[in-house]
Amino acid sequence: MSKDAVNTAVAASRTDAAQVPADAGDAGYSKDLKARHVNMIAIGGAIGTGLFLGAGGRLHNAGPALAIAYLVCGVFAFFVVRALGELVLYRPSSGSFVSYAREFLGEKGAYVAGWMYFLNWSTTGIADITAIALYTHYWSLFTDIPQWVLALIALAVVLAVNLISVKIFGEMEFWFAIIKVATLVGFMFVGIFLLATQHEVGGTTPGVSVIADSGGVFPHGMMPVVLVMQGVIFAYAALELVGVAAGETAEPEKVVPRAVNSIMWRVGLFYVGSVVLLALLLPGSVYSADESPFVTVLSKIGVPAAGDVMNLVVLTAAMSSLNSGLYSTGRILRSMAMAGSAPRFTARMNRSQVPYGGILLTCAVCVLGVGLNYLMPSQAFEIVLNVASLGIISTWVIIMVCHLIFVRRAKAGLLERPSFRLPGSPVTEIATVVFLLACLGMMWNDPEVGRKTLLLIPLIAAMLVTGWYAVHRRVNRTEDQELTELTK
Repeated sequence: MSKDAVNTAVAASRTDAAQVPADAGDAGYSKDLKARHVNMIAIGGAIGTGLFLGAGGRLHNAGPALAIAYLVCGVFAFFVVRALGELVLYRPSSGSFVSYAREFLGEKGAYVAGWMYFLNWSTTGIADITAIALYTHYWSLFTDIPQWVLALIALAVVLAVNLISVKIFGEMEFWFAIIKVATLVGFMFVGIFLLATQHEVGGTTPGVSVIADSGGVFPHGMMPVVLVMQGVIFAYAALELVGVAAGETAEPEKVVPRAVNSIMWRVGLFYVGSVVLLALLLPGSVYSADESPFVTVLSKIGVPAAGDVMNLVVLTAAMSSLNSGLYSTGRILRSMAMAGSAPRFTARMNRSQVPYGGILLTCAVCVLGVGLNYLMPSQAFEIVLNVASLGIISTWVIIMVCHLIFVRRAKAGLLERPSFRLPGSPVTEIATVVFLLACLGMMWNDPEVGRKTLLLIPLIAAMLVTGWYAVHRRVNRTEDQELTELTK
């Protein structure tokens, strides 16, 4: 049976969508996520270790121009989330972009989208538990505990939270986001006060003169700014969680537009605003990849326990990321399993309507990360972080391609676009895809890490092709069964 025939049958059945979900993977979920949960998931997705920790090394390499990099990447990240938001209002789905890829790109598209997203979050999960272990070692109380033991404990705690219920996940993310936002707002007040009073920071008087005396906005030229783009894109990873969470909220048509529209000003305020403040307070050369830039500033003005407070915050950010990764991959894998392109056990749900099979599969990969922490504790973080970047870039490209096809079908009168729309289509989608692919290409200029990461693409492609030949018969059988049921 053709995929077009299934799509036609699904579209015809949407009038009865309240009883029969358009995507079989959407059946069985609770609707326990409230507006405040989704709003804070959107904030939490936009604020993480990429800002709290990663901005230090990037400021050192790129200087004040890092703010421009965050702004440019933030605009394209907003386009991606806005496109996904429109697709969500067209048809909310816990399978999110995998479900939309299935509708607009066919089963092969859904298969690639799902497994690349799984690659992103499973490797990010390894990075997160590695980061948690490293941050915990900061305190002398935990110094003697092996890094891999701390990583395993962190994984076990977050796994337990995810398996209880989606409401507990939402509450955990809500409070994680509150901690991150409160910390940033507090720092920004301190920074503005230091600027207004011209209070010395480490022997330097803050202001525009700090930037002017340190080589200007581009102290090392344009190339370092170009090279940090890929890392900045990764800092925005998890914004697409809004689309996944929409499948478990009672009123997505009200909640999603508010959450998506608020992302832009949050990016401007928290990312760009923080980096501008950091650049005005101290020269870029003072910051380093080994220390949070916020700790660098606070320690220079003699704030007691600044390192302890910020270490707790970055620990929270890493726990939040791990929590989100288990949540989203559980839902994505269930959507794929119901279509036949993921192992059958990942479709299973517990009594609390949580897809525990997919969550456990992601945890199994993270356990491999615990082994990586045991074998190569100093290199584990860098290795997996770059592999994860391939996953997030491919996911965002797929979202934009799906939206392009969605708009084309709407113009042909085959479906109706919601009033909440991505502006500037199709230029917006094409520009975003070109930018994301350019960021991928820029990694070649980094021979130490980026180039080696790009050389993994043929291996990943070969694994995807092999996997498809292993599952395509089951996918075709499932597709035929769906068509039979829909046309009865």
